[in-house]
Amino acid sequence: MASRLLRLSGALRGLSRGRYPAGLAGASRSASGGGIPTDEEQATGLERKVLKALEKGLDPYSMLRPKRYAGTKEDPNIVPSITDKRIVGCICEEENSAVIWFWLHKGEPQRCPSCGAHYKLVSHKLP
Repeated sequence: MASRLLRLSGALRGLSRGRYPAGLAGASRSASGGGIPTDEEQATGLERKVLKALEKGLDPYSMLRPKRYAGTKEDPNIVPSITDKRIVGCICEEENSAVIWFWLHKGEPQRCPSCGAHYKLVSHKLP
């Protein structure tokens, strides 16, 4: 244990003086451009698809904050769903810690049973 600590402290002292101890001489940056690659350069798979969609202004998985609505009958809160109904939670007052849960069905806007805010279910296609 002590020998490991001594080797590590010697290696750190050598690094602070600009010398590389044995075993660390081959360590270098692997980025081809000479710098650290950005998230876009090193993203692969699903992450790359999401970043490309965000560059185009799309929100493929509803990750961004939804648009704010007034919650009136004329301008109800829009709730996307892939089925005909969805359970919705309404925090009626800003400082309230209780959530009022109710089922929202496809069709006309429905009201929250507690505060009266309107919600409307719209169909949503999966990407």
